[in-house]
Formats: sequence, structure tokens, C-alpha cells
Amino acid sequence: MARYTGPKSRIARRFNEAIFGPDKNLEKRQYGPGQHGPNKRRPKQSEYGIQLMEKQKAKYTYGILEKQFRNMYKKAKASNGITGEELLQLCERRLDNVVFRFGISNTRSGARQFVSHRHITVNGEVLNIPSYMVKEGDVIGVREKSKSNPVITASLSSNNRSSDWLEWDSIKMSGRFIKVPERVQIPENIKEQLIVELYSK
Repeated sequence: MARYTGPKSRIARRFNEAIFGPDKNLEKRQYGPGQHGPNKRRPKQSEYGIQLMEKQKAKYTYGILEKQFRNMYKKAKASNGITGEELLQLCERRLDNVVFRFGISNTRSGARQFVSHRHITVNGEVLNIPSYMVKEGDVIGVREKSKSNPVITASLSSNNRSSDWLEWDSIKMSGRFIKVPERVQIPENIKEQLIVELYSK
């Protein structure tokens, strides 16, 4: 499957936001990428440009490609809730994102790799589909053979994140997806209404 493998600092600088986690390059260079640096004259963005940037930021944040993201938008639009909130909730329900929220991996790309390499179980069964939509009550855990993986143990030991919609058991190295998070519980700085306006054109 295709995915973005380029420099993450460049993307973070484009949005002037550490969307991939702490970034020293972003702290040093708080301006957009390009050979002319901070002195480059940057034209004022149009309404369409602002909406497009917000959509791109959401895609890079969750590691989702355009076709998949558009399909998620269609699913969110067909639901009974607020389209923008439903879209973010679908992003949060992805298995790779839930693994990241539990702290099994420090990054979403790392979480996606753990899922693909069959280190993660859902309700006791190994599942290697990062885009799997987790349901309320699902139990996500580390496979028995992978519980001694040094990368996983190091990530869990340094994890200081907590979410109201998740419940983690450090002894069993598994957690329960209690409920779908509400918008106020999702910490990502994404203006979902701009994405809805873009796709509605």
C-alpha cells in the first residue's frame, strides 16, 4: 500500500504544527519549507487554499491517503450526526490510531507497523488491518509473543497519555475501547468544518 515516506519535519513546518510529535527542526525553523527560508514572500491564502491545507493536515496526522479519506467523508456524511465530528470519530476508531492512543507505539506510523506485522490482537484474535474500525467494547492487546518486544515495552513505560474513552490494563497489556469519543475529547487541532466545506463544493 502506498504511503508518505518523505521528511516529516518538512510537512510539520508546512502546517507550522508538530503533527507527528515533538520536532526539534520545527522549533528551530518556525516558518514554511523552501530554499528562501523566512525571507520568502508568501502570498495570502485563498479560502480554498485554507480548506485544502486543513484537509491535508488531517490526512497527514492520521496517515490516511486521499481515496480512503474521501470514502470516510462519504460515510460520515451519510450518518445522522454532524459530518465533521463523525469524520474525526471515524479517524479515531481506526485500529492503528487506537494502538497509538493506548501508548503501545509513540507514533501512528509505528502503530500501523505493529498492526501490519501482526503484533496486535482484537478480542483475542491477531488482526493486521490498520484501517479496521474498532467498535465499542472491543479489547485491543499486544500478542503474547510480542509482549517482550523492547520497542513496545519502552513505549508503554514512557506513555503519559490518557483518554476518557479508553481503558488500559498494564498487567495484561491490553485495553478496552469503551466508547466513541466526542469532539471535545479528541485533542487534535483540526478544524473539521473547513474539510466539510471543501468536500461540499
